[in-house]
Amino acid sequence: MKKILCIVIATLLSSLSPQAQNTEGTEFWLTYGKNATANQPYDLQIRIVGGSQKTIGSIYFTYINTYVDFIIEPYEIFDHCLTNPQMAAVYNTMVGKTNFSIRINTSNPVNVYAFNYSPNITYDVTNVLPKEALGTEYYHISYTPFGWSWHDAYAVVATQNNTLLSLNGTPVETLNTGEVYYNTSGTDMTGYLITSNKPVAFFAVNQSAPIPFGDMTANSHLFQQLAPINTWDKTFFVPVSLLEKNIVRIVASKNNTSITQLEGGTIRYGVPGAQTNLTNLHAGEFVELDIHINDNGCYIRTDNPVGVCSYFTGTASSITGSNSAQCWIPGIGQKVTSVKLAPFIPKTYFLPQLHYALIYTSTDTKDNTQVYIGDIPSNLSGGTWKDNTIAGMSFYSMPLTNTTDPYFFTNTKGLIILGYGYRTTGQGTYYYLAGSAMRDLDAAFYANDIHFQDLKDNSMCEGDVHFRAEIEGLHQTAPERIKWFVNGAEEPGTLNQETWQKNFTAGNYDIRMWVRYENDDTISKTGTLIIKSCNQSAAFFANNVLHSELKDTTFCNKNVNFRAEIEGLHPTASDSIMWYIDNVFETSQATWNKTFENGTYEIKLVVHYDNDTYATLTGTLKVQALWIKIRNVRY
Repeated sequence: MKKILCIVIATLLSSLSPQAQNTEGTEFWLTYGKNATANQPYDLQIRIVGGSQKTIGSIYFTYINTYVDFIIEPYEIFDHCLTNPQMAAVYNTMVGKTNFSIRINTSNPVNVYAFNYSPNITYDVTNVLPKEALGTEYYHISYTPFGWSWHDAYAVVATQNNTLLSLNGTPVETLNTGEVYYNTSGTDMTGYLITSNKPVAFFAVNQSAPIPFGDMTANSHLFQQLAPINTWDKTFFVPVSLLEKNIVRIVASKNNTSITQLEGGTIRYGVPGAQTNLTNLHAGEFVELDIHINDNGCYIRTDNPVGVCSYFTGTASSITGSNSAQCWIPGIGQKVTSVKLAPFIPKTYFLPQLHYALIYTSTDTKDNTQVYIGDIPSNLSGGTWKDNTIAGMSFYSMPLTNTTDPYFFTNTKGLIILGYGYRTTGQGTYYYLAGSAMRDLDAAFYANDIHFQDLKDNSMCEGDVHFRAEIEGLHQTAPERIKWFVNGAEEPGTLNQETWQKNFTAGNYDIRMWVRYENDDTISKTGTLIIKSCNQSAAFFANNVLHSELKDTTFCNKNVNFRAEIEGLHPTASDSIMWYIDNVFETSQATWNKTFENGTYEIKLVVHYDNDTYATLTGTLKVQALWIKIRNVRY
């Protein structure tokens, strides 16, 4: 066997960066909707969670043209309880156009959350999406309102002048920067399509809804900013809180959508407007599910992108007086490596007593999850992991008992976190998305499996870079449907290619993908590829056979010894060496051994180099140990 020098082109295993497009940012737009029967606002709040750097910011109230300036020291939180004039300047009660909006600007990335509380003791919390994550197409996702005087509602905030807003294809209003369009209905408006010619912020602000439908024992305001359709996914995992059961809505974005896999959820019947089949859903139609903690969460796969919301109900199995609340659920493709949040502590008298972070991540890397309280490292505590074997996902409810410092959750392989709170006596719950990515998934490309919006934060080593397009609704017959550009020049030989590769030397490159959709609309997506000179190498051996030669070798011995040889390994990173068997994490040891059954296995080694780039090496292991029977022969 000849010796092979293997220079590995570093690729980042995870396209998950805290600086990538996600729920944190530096510019946000916000508005509030009417809460139950309260024509005058009662308690509106904003909570801003900073990071490791000192942050300067301002909250601007468009209607009254006033600012609130603030400074957030490292690892601290800024809370603002709106004054009566400020609340009146952002609280929508009448259908039509106003400029009841808030703009928040900060010098460094932050997470923003908003709270709406009425004297009827109905309230909810939402995360606020940064401007970069906003889009032009939304489906409203809400619930059947309480009745005669409490309506379903949504509110749209324009971020640019001359924004034309349409409802189900019909123009309804033109908005300028900071203007708001508020609309209500006595019926559930889930499935209404709201589109615009420029990015807008879209909020579901149901005045009060009893959940599940028909249960009038407890109802509450629903307040959740929804994500644009271009960020919708096809694979979801929905965890369950300590309230033990949730209701889930799945809304189709395209005709002929089917839910191809559903594990841990049962269809709800008798829900107004809901479909009871999992196939051939039309755009805007929805299915409603019951999910329970005993099923270890709900796993959902679809053949077209869908939007998913999870709801607390008024009839939780063991908590008296829990109220309705709504939370946006991102797809599994929207994991991030870190999330910062703080328990939302209302300043009102009647408030939740218990606050939690609901963490979910891949089962095989759940033990990578770490938490810092302020800047002090700590361990996950107060809960237990619940594993969903089919989804390969796990979730954990961690009590948030520190009300003054932010919590920083990290996992190098990715996580998503929801926040919630409730009372053990009386009414009151809230539920919201605490942190995830908001990547563009409808027309995306990947370089070495890194999403184009994350490329600028994930440098690679010199060598071959593999590109892959994933496009929803690509034109199938046009002579020009995909074009690729490198630094403004069309790349030869890549016309209409969904996959291609190119050798890059050190430098920065703008990669642009041009796409023609089936309706002849066109769009371009651009990412910045950063290539470094690394001079690093890695290889692994199985019983002294090089990983690249394993495919030509069959082992007769079931006991296999593995050895990694790496130049430039990161000296301190917890994920410097990661071994996987059939994509299931095995060990972090440089040398190890394992006894295999007969069969074929994919062995993968992920290496973290000292310049914070990654390499992935794979080999196909074949084991076929023969059993030989020797007869006892008498002579």
